[in-house]
This record gives sequence, C-alpha cells and structure tokens, in this order.
Amino acid sequence: MAPLSRLVIATRESALALWQAHHVRDLLLALYPGLRVDILGLTTQGDRELSTSLAKIGGKGLFVKELETALADGRADIAVHSMKDLPTDLPPGFALAAITEREDARDAFVSNKYSRLAVLPYGSPVGTSSLRRASQIRARQPQLSVEPLRGNVQTRVRRLDEGRYAAIILAAAGLKRLGLAARITAVLEPEDSLPAAGQGALGIECLEERVDLIQLLAPVDHADTAWCVRSERAVTRALSGNCVMPIGAFAQPVEAGARLRAFVASPDGARFVTADVQARDRNGQPEELGGDAAQQLLSAGARDILTAIGHD
Repeated sequence: MAPLSRLVIATRESALALWQAHHVRDLLLALYPGLRVDILGLTTQGDRELSTSLAKIGGKGLFVKELETALADGRADIAVHSMKDLPTDLPPGFALAAITEREDARDAFVSNKYSRLAVLPYGSPVGTSSLRRASQIRARQPQLSVEPLRGNVQTRVRRLDEGRYAAIILAAAGLKRLGLAARITAVLEPEDSLPAAGQGALGIECLEERVDLIQLLAPVDHADTAWCVRSERAVTRALSGNCVMPIGAFAQPVEAGARLRAFVASPDGARFVTADVQARDRNGQPEELGGDAAQQLLSAGARDILTAIGHD
C-alpha cells in the first residue's frame, strides 16, 4: 500500500470545531512532515437549528451526520469530533480510530458579577444548553433559575455580557482552546458538576475499511485518555442513553487503575442517583468498568428515572 500523501479532515465550521481540526492537523504534521492535510468545513443540522433544544430535535448526533456523509462519499478521510458530542454507537462501517489526550474535562462557571454558583441571588438566571448541567444545578442549587442557552461559545459569552444571564456554564476545555481561559470565573469540580462522557477529549472517526488511516492515526491515540473515555461511554451505552440525557460519567487514572463516577438525574434534579467504581488496573477492558457503574446506577433506580422522562 502506497503511503498516504494527502488527507482531508471534515469538521464543523464553528470556531471551536475548526480549532480542534487544526489541532489534529498539527499533531499529524508533527508525525508526518511530508503529509498534506486539508480542512473541509461543513455546517451541520445541529448548527443550523439553534432555536430549539437539542433534546427536542434529535440530540448531539445532529452535529455528526454531515461529517459522516463526507467520509462515506469520499470528500474527507477523517472527521474530528468533540467526544462528548459523538453518539456512543457509530453507524455500521464507521470506526473511532483515535482519541486524543484530554484537556480539562471540568465545567466552568462564567459570570461578570459573582464568584461562584453558591453566591448567586435567589432566582438568578443561569444559562446552559445541557440537561446534564441543568439537572445538577437544580439538584444542588434549587433556588436558581436554569434557562436554555444555545449557540457557539462566543455567542453564549456575548449573551452573558448583554446581561441576559447572571452566569453561564460551559466546558472549560472549549474556553481554554479558544483563548478565553480568562473568562472562567471558577472551575466546577466533578463533585459539583460531573462532566459528560468524553468531555475534554477529541475523537477521530474514519471508515472502518480504511486500515491505512487507522494505522496512521495510532500514534495520536492517547492510551490513558482513550481507556477512561471508553469506560465513560460504556455507561451511557449500557443505559441506552444519549448525549442529551441527564447522564454524567467521568473516569480518572488512579495509579495503575482508574476511578469512574457517574450519575443519572431527572431534569428537575429531584431524583438523583450516583455510582462510584474503581478498576485496580487498566489492563482489562474499560467497558467492563463502565458496565459496573451502569449496573450500580440501575440498582439505585436509574431505569425508573430514564423511563419517567420518556426513555425506554
């Protein structure tokens, strides 16, 4: 097989998605200086439909479909995704070839007036596009008013600056990647806001048949990040959940092993169940640890919560 001389990356056209695609391009060029890497920017359904919540229009998979179409018809070789946006089950014929080293996985509290969630006045509007974040705020800070906020990172920050919200909650990784780390008022620890499965990591997708690409991308795959993210995604998969359900899962390496925490909540935060499991080493399959966490959640009543919000 002749060595690959040119590679095309499919990506959404938001500033953050383009940053992520260029980051992967730079990783590849550092490994393969003779490789030509081009960027194909696409607008997805999730980018076009900003007036409706993701939960109502089909979830974060709407950010992925057009990129997979570009892979299938040969316009692109690989697609770069935020792992938290990538559905846990890929369509037949597609493969997750690599997961890059994770950025900060935590959520960020951003406010122009207040130092942290706990000091916001009663009824203060807090903006977030995530049911996962909203359910945790409602469970821990029920005196606040959680309100929808969609759009790219810059749009969300601008709406805060316009005075529409007392605070907004965003992924710390996105703010840092866009050079907006100074806007982070406080970082929310996992105990206060458990991240989404895969948050902070990037995934590289290609056609399953492209063995050449899978081999090319192998050095980009970060072993510890990939192990943890795959365990997190196994939680969501075992619960038959999706990216917009109020589910969180976050794994961290602990010496030779790993600790995985997860939760399922009702959207109003009234029902909230948690799991906390550990693997003694990372030699085994990460999906097994994710399965253990999911079983712990189910034993605590997660299925009833998910069924009650229209999931079966």
